Amino acid sequence: MSNGKAIWWQNLSAQEVLDHAKKDDIAILPLGAIEQHGPHCPCGSDDFNAIGLAGKLSEKTGVMLLPCPMYGSHPAHHWGMPTNIPLRYETHIAMIEDIIKGATVAGFNKFIIISAHGQVSSTIVAVHKLGIDGIFTISLHWYDFLRDQKNILETGMWHADEAETSMALYLYPEFVDMSKAAKGGGTPLVDPKFIIGPGLPAGPGMMYHFEGTFGRPEYKELKNGIIGDATLATVEKGEKMVTTVVGYMAELIEDIRTRYEPGVKPLETEPPGDSPWA
Repeated sequence: MSNGKAIWWQNLSAQEVLDHAKKDDIAILPLGAIEQHGPHCPCGSDDFNAIGLAGKLSEKTGVMLLPCPMYGSHPAHHWGMPTNIPLRYETHIAMIEDIIKGATVAGFNKFIIISAHGQVSSTIVAVHKLGIDGIFTISLHWYDFLRDQKNILETGMWHADEAETSMALYLYPEFVDMSKAAKGGGTPLVDPKFIIGPGLPAGPGMMYHFEGTFGRPEYKELKNGIIGDATLATVEKGEKMVTTVVGYMAELIEDIRTRYEPGVKPLETEPPGDSPWA
């Protein structure tokens, strides 16, 4: 269903959007945030990552892309950091609901949120509020969806580090100044053995990194805004991460298309005769 070009809602006429929905009613909502990313990457990195991933996915699959709102919600330790502009959780949840509900009026019935920023505090709530209203919505964060990043990176993914900087070098190198890349700090408030890092598998006795206020306010702790080692970033690592995660996302798109024809609302379909969860 792809002609090799990303399909962005805002670039189409109203009739073109409506015609697309009749053929394919899956829509992607990329989400990022405005947040400092060290001295070497732009404050729009999370937006650019989400937009870049969504664009690559649409080029591959022909799926519709909703416009990316530039602002997002933030975990508690991000608040107060200069150049971060966080939305209140209630604001962000309502924004996601309004965008997706608005898209249903044009005939879209299946939604995937691609987040490139740590905002599960609002995305998960929004998904289930939409579900109560009968709207099928999946929310994924690229680093958690990737999972096999250890096969690509020398270190785990954190912030403005090897992972995010590598993706920046691949998707928008014109905004990256590697001469300013550095190593960063940050010390969790409990032993790291209890915390599941972004995109890493869970072990016994571990908690997801957003399940607690595990970090001190960044404005008090981070000297250069980096958690991890940005000097390890390369274009090649970025390309491999993007290609790999877009491949997984494309598989998800194909699975949804195979199961539900355009016009079908998944939450209103009859269950199959046997349950794979049984």
